[in-house]
Amino acid sequence: MENQAKEFLKRILTTPSTTGFEESVQNVVREYAKPFADSIYTDVHGNVIVARNPDAPLRIMLAGHCDQIGLIVNYIDEKGYIYVLTVGGWDLQNLIGIRVKIWTANGVVDGVIGKKPIHLLDEEERKKIPKIQDLWIDIGAKDNTEAAKYVNIGDPVTVELEYRELLNNLIAAPATDDKAGLWVAMEALRRIDSGKLNVGVFAVSTVQEEVGLRGSRTSTFGIDPQIGIATDVTHATDCPTVEKKQNGDVKLGGGPVLSRGPNFTTKLVNALVDVAKQNEIPVQIAAEGRISGTDAASIQVNKSGVATALISIPNRYMHTPVEVISLTDIDHAATLMAKYCESISSDVSYIP
Repeated sequence: MENQAKEFLKRILTTPSTTGFEESVQNVVREYAKPFADSIYTDVHGNVIVARNPDAPLRIMLAGHCDQIGLIVNYIDEKGYIYVLTVGGWDLQNLIGIRVKIWTANGVVDGVIGKKPIHLLDEEERKKIPKIQDLWIDIGAKDNTEAAKYVNIGDPVTVELEYRELLNNLIAAPATDDKAGLWVAMEALRRIDSGKLNVGVFAVSTVQEEVGLRGSRTSTFGIDPQIGIATDVTHATDCPTVEKKQNGDVKLGGGPVLSRGPNFTTKLVNALVDVAKQNEIPVQIAAEGRISGTDAASIQVNKSGVATALISIPNRYMHTPVEVISLTDIDHAATLMAKYCESISSDVSYIP
């Protein structure tokens, strides 16, 4: 992985982008794409669309969502403790005792999430999983008046954003779901050889995936592609307690995952497998018996239909502050996408 690509990954992973508040990370995307894009625009929903050869009759859309799960300030009590709502799917046990950042109009406010200590819980309380109203953010304020000088209702909150390198080319960070996919889509667009490109390619940093695949719906309608490839994370099953009989055999470092099932166009998936073989790119195959919970779901049913595929990045500990992915996997995924786009002729058809 080139240094500039790695720095882009670090920047997007450490830039806040809670659902509905994605502007900061979208600025990073626009800045990175300027040297290689033929056009960059942002739609009213907030999706950033970066294109090469945009006027070509056949259009390929590459989608990775930029929004991360987070919290939003809901109430400040008389003592200055801040209560929040969840944005996206949290396992609340992962929020207990962590450091957070509140992203206000006047700057970042640091805080910690507190709850009643275990020493003070009675026997019945110890058996219960806390609800969001049982947790609060402590910013050190003396009272409501002081807290309200710094924080407003509706301010977005993230966990502390960190990028840590582990052994064997792995990294740990919040929001690799799905900034890893966003990175793949943009990096694939950058890697395409212009001399081999016969179609239009639109890489999209989609918004609001975590609350209903909303940004991919609006951006797909605007682009009107014939082919759409979403990139998101999928559960790695190479760690304890994850049942492979239910979730398949997916390894970190084993390559990007191509899914088969009703949400995906068989001819397109087969074409991606062929490109992977021709370029000696390792891939893993997964089965999906229903419509996926990714941008692929909305891309597929745009207008009269879009030939759709999903390239997934193996991810351990999804929707936690310590998601783990392989840099090797995302590097292979970007190369696979780029090589596929180079291989397509303007008259290709995936009609069954």
